[in-house]
Amino acid sequence: MKIAMIAPIAWRTPPRHYGPWELVTSLLTEALVAKGIDVTLFATQDSITSAKLAGPVPAPYSEDPAIDAKVWEHRHLAHVFERAGEFDLIHNQADFPAHAFAKLVATPMVTTIHGFSSDRILPMYKPYEDRIAYVAISDADRHPDLRYAATIHHGIPLADFAFEAAGSDDLLFFGRMHPDKGAAEAIAVARATGRDLAMYGIVQDERYYDRAVVPHLGDRVRHPGAVGGSERIAALGQACALLHLINFDEPFGLSVIEAMACGTPVIAMLRGSMPELIDDGVTGFLVDSLDGAIAAVERVGEIDRAACRRAVAERFSVEAMADNYIALYRRMLR
Repeated sequence: MKIAMIAPIAWRTPPRHYGPWELVTSLLTEALVAKGIDVTLFATQDSITSAKLAGPVPAPYSEDPAIDAKVWEHRHLAHVFERAGEFDLIHNQADFPAHAFAKLVATPMVTTIHGFSSDRILPMYKPYEDRIAYVAISDADRHPDLRYAATIHHGIPLADFAFEAAGSDDLLFFGRMHPDKGAAEAIAVARATGRDLAMYGIVQDERYYDRAVVPHLGDRVRHPGAVGGSERIAALGQACALLHLINFDEPFGLSVIEAMACGTPVIAMLRGSMPELIDDGVTGFLVDSLDGAIAAVERVGEIDRAACRRAVAERFSVEAMADNYIALYRRMLR
């Protein structure tokens, strides 16, 4: 089986720090290769993979201002589809622009929808549902007007996430500095409970960040920025709880399962995919208000950190994700 894997080009695959779509693309690609699948990864030329690496894009457009996103995204996709006949299947991880090429080639195609952002993108999905197999990353993110081939949750390599049996008394925020992700709400809960808060993530909305976050930074609230590698793992494990007080229906939430893999329970708003990821009272708490989140912090000691890690091992391993995709590929090719 020969697979063409299309990565986004906003960030390197895998990303140095931020880049959730690129991270999932990398995790799946490496797991498929480990299972003996012949994968060619179409990504930026600085990407790192055990698969064959291909593509004309010299660098990610979010890191190199010389890369025009529109120009190079079209060049990227044209390169993939010009080689479509070399592959048994094309797996698109880069949203809807690839669909414009789908009916010009005969190669079967899968698109993983990393979050159905709004009805405005439906015109680039609905007309292609008989041509492309759509995968939702959670049942909560399925659009009612779209046909799906499967729901496949993201998975992570458990061995990469060190288990922290004790954690600390501090709270953790991990995500973009944006109103959707609940940074201000995390600060409010930390202040109400008298806990220190470590905040990690890129600044996506500078006006929001300057207004809602910066005035609170100091000894009790820290924002070291975006982190990767061992720093990311240490940050995820060295907390009593991850505050995931989102203000939107999040389609998945990698940081949620990453924190749980390290033993850190998650306190999350009862929205989007959170009930699919968190077992209330077992791996964290699902709440519907700031008062609920404050009360949950006081109860976080009731959570068995080992149970958090077991839940990820049982339900969100990268091996399970790869097996589910391989089953879908084989079903399509039959």
